[in-house]
Amino acid sequence: MEVWSEIAPLVWGVSSHNALIALFSVKYGIIQIRIVLNLNGVLVMSGHSKWAKIKRDKGANDAKRGAVFTKIGNQIAIAARGGIDPNMNSALALAIEKAKAANMPGANIQRAIDRVADKNAAALEEITYEGYGPGGVGIIIETATDNRNRTLPEVKTALVKNGGRIADAGSVAFQFTRKGVITVDGTGEDLLLEVLDAGAEDAVEEDGEIIVYTDLKDLASVRSALVDGGVKVKDAELRYIANAPVEIADPEVAQKLFKVLDALDDLDDVVNVHTNADITADIE
Repeated sequence: MEVWSEIAPLVWGVSSHNALIALFSVKYGIIQIRIVLNLNGVLVMSGHSKWAKIKRDKGANDAKRGAVFTKIGNQIAIAARGGIDPNMNSALALAIEKAKAANMPGANIQRAIDRVADKNAAALEEITYEGYGPGGVGIIIETATDNRNRTLPEVKTALVKNGGRIADAGSVAFQFTRKGVITVDGTGEDLLLEVLDAGAEDAVEEDGEIIVYTDLKDLASVRSALVDGGVKVKDAELRYIANAPVEIADPEVAQKLFKVLDALDDLDDVVNVHTNADITADIE
């Protein structure tokens, strides 16, 4: 029996960014099939990394709240260089939103912003490192540091001790595309179509949420459109999204990969870790 004989289109929606979404009714329930066409008409698929969700949950439940606040504070301080008014600086507005989501005290947020005018504060610089982990997956490590001579050895050690290695600049980054990623609370075809109408390139339901993907430059505007429309936005940030995810189906390799990613994420200077792993392994 052909699968398609059991499927009938329920809803079609088209976004302004060539994202075509179809929701189908099936004999035994509802499934969602996403078809995304790029400008050349080539079918591409997008997915949400298990690591991204685990990292977000970890941050929300991390007993070492001070370490989490330090990372976010550094992101706020760097974003504030573009202006200390969040109404005029979308990067700062997003960083402050992230801080509030992590229950960072207002006084801490203000101190991070004030670092811009503090001539005695150590100068922060953003440095991105590249590496490989177990299973040959690519890893992008974003850091904010006042001492690159401290940060690079720490990143190298975290990689090597856990089965990874540092890579030359550019040897991993080409496997990723920088995208805006927004996490929306809720599910359903109406909400999916709403986020696409807001200017998203793609959207996928996952674990009671909708993960929204935008063009790099559209993150702030799409987020604003969603908030103005009454949609509950849980998180919005820039991420490196894999162009061709590397499937990790072996539970042992997946566990090793999580170990190296955790080691990197635990470093004080690391603000974000991205991987092109598509972890399909069933692990506890």
